[in-house]
Amino acid sequence: MTDAAEPTGVDRETGDSTPAEPASPNVTRRGFLQGTLAAGSGLAACAAALSPLRELDTTDFTIEKFLQKHYKEMTPEDMEQVLVRIRKEVAQRYDIEPNLEDVKPKNGVEFVYALHLGRCIGCRRCVHACVEENNQSRSPEVQYIRVIEMPRGSTDLERGDHHYDRPTVPDNDHYYMPVQCHQCANPPCVKVCPVEATWKDEDGIVVIDYDWCIGCRYCEAACPYWARRFNFTEPGYAKDDTGQYVLNEDMAYLSNRPRSNGVMEKCHFCLHRTRKGQMPACLEVCPVGARKFGNILDPESEVSQILKTKHVFVLKQELGTLPRFFYYFDEDYPRLREQDAQADAVPDDVTEEGVA
Repeated sequence: MTDAAEPTGVDRETGDSTPAEPASPNVTRRGFLQGTLAAGSGLAACAAALSPLRELDTTDFTIEKFLQKHYKEMTPEDMEQVLVRIRKEVAQRYDIEPNLEDVKPKNGVEFVYALHLGRCIGCRRCVHACVEENNQSRSPEVQYIRVIEMPRGSTDLERGDHHYDRPTVPDNDHYYMPVQCHQCANPPCVKVCPVEATWKDEDGIVVIDYDWCIGCRYCEAACPYWARRFNFTEPGYAKDDTGQYVLNEDMAYLSNRPRSNGVMEKCHFCLHRTRKGQMPACLEVCPVGARKFGNILDPESEVSQILKTKHVFVLKQELGTLPRFFYYFDEDYPRLREQDAQADAVPDDVTEEGVA
């Protein structure tokens, strides 16, 4: 076997074949420096993009959690395995034994909320009851309900004050409008979620699967009622005198189980209670009966009667979100500033923070 012949060329005058000259790379000093700079810039950009992974919290990372199916695809056996895993995680982190369930919606039920603005006194008891019931972070404190102090005669939220601070409430020149998730029938938050981590259930409650949420916050931006909350840090919970975490141990997968850093959460009508026939915690604690809740598909329910007989309205109706959270006044609104305000007020121990 002979060696491979060198490449040849042909002399145009003699016709003789001549060895071809080796090709020289067409690289200049400037081109070399430009290529090196471009490669260096690409590596730097790649390093910057991957740098957040160094701070990624993998404490709760498990293969089971990584391979978990979407909620709607899980069988009862799959869900039970997930609940077992979460119970162990909660027990290890908070030293409690949670009563964790996956509570399903009931057939023939569609929940709605009605709030009597003529009765609400702005005491914020509902806010604090919601925090305790739904295991919301205390440090920093997350609150699903905002109570807005509104000037009488206006429903323009831009004129309201969420941060009002008065020694006693109510103030005669204002009324109070609690705002929380409106559980819309046409929810814009659901439409923008890129991974279907939030959806509207059969009973009208819009839920979030915290294990499926990627924390993009698109839903927060889409909500016109500012009803969704993002966990920027690991939630912090209160402890009692013995150092034991203070948590509500009655939990559900789609409601009040402890959340983690980097996920969204919001009001879910206390579905771990309401799907079992109980009332939301915010309703039970209201001292003046301003909150009403029930099944709109039951024509005899209190909320059905309110929607039939009262002057009801929803916030931002022009957006077409079709809220399931209604507000209403009585015929005699506004009440007399002096006598009626005093008559409707709760005992002296009620302040903005609840019970004195």
